[in-house]
Amino acid sequence: MLNLTLLIKGLVGALLQVAFFGALLLIPAGTWQWTEANQFLYFYGLLTLISTVFLAIKAPRSLEARLEIPMSKSQPLSDRIATNFLLVFLIGWFVFIPVDVFHLKYFAPPQHIISILGGILSLFGYGIMLTALYQNEFAITVVRDQSDRGHELRDSGLYGLVRHPFYTGFISFCAGLALWLQSYAALIVGLLPITALIGRIYAEETMLEEYLTGYKAYMSKVRYRIIPFIW
Repeated sequence: MLNLTLLIKGLVGALLQVAFFGALLLIPAGTWQWTEANQFLYFYGLLTLISTVFLAIKAPRSLEARLEIPMSKSQPLSDRIATNFLLVFLIGWFVFIPVDVFHLKYFAPPQHIISILGGILSLFGYGIMLTALYQNEFAITVVRDQSDRGHELRDSGLYGLVRHPFYTGFISFCAGLALWLQSYAALIVGLLPITALIGRIYAEETMLEEYLTGYKAYMSKVRYRIIPFIW
């Protein structure tokens, strides 16, 4: 049965997120006439609304998990630090893109075909993140013990290829977005939060080894964390 309260909460959150991203991009740009940014906001908004409805119907526990506030008292200190860094960096990174495109102009903008390929990569990354959420209702925004939610191991689908497919999609999404919005500088700067992701992954796996039955064996079975055959 569809949980209308959860659906409405998810849709409102999605709209606020799109509006927030729009403000971070368009206000520093000083113009609303930025084709690539408007394309991104349109497609991202549309996909976010559709995926919210999809999760509310097909995987409500996954949607519920993603709507958790990304901070918790039971959160390990290392994850709290990594999460704060990611949040601050992402906001700064979004602001940096229009500043570079319209003001700093560190590099010549990518060719149109590169921008298109960046858009495809970004949307592909979003698809990976959505699939990871659909396949794992325990993919919450914080690292904590989820025994109260009946935490179970997920080792099929994308989780049979890498242990943290949501992060795989996130990296693809950000890398593609930088190219889509025509900023090579943002692509380079976007490599920095990977250090925070690595710290978060180690904190997450340490807790999962302790609380989630079968996770140690899963780590031996699925060797790669976010990039198949690399790491």
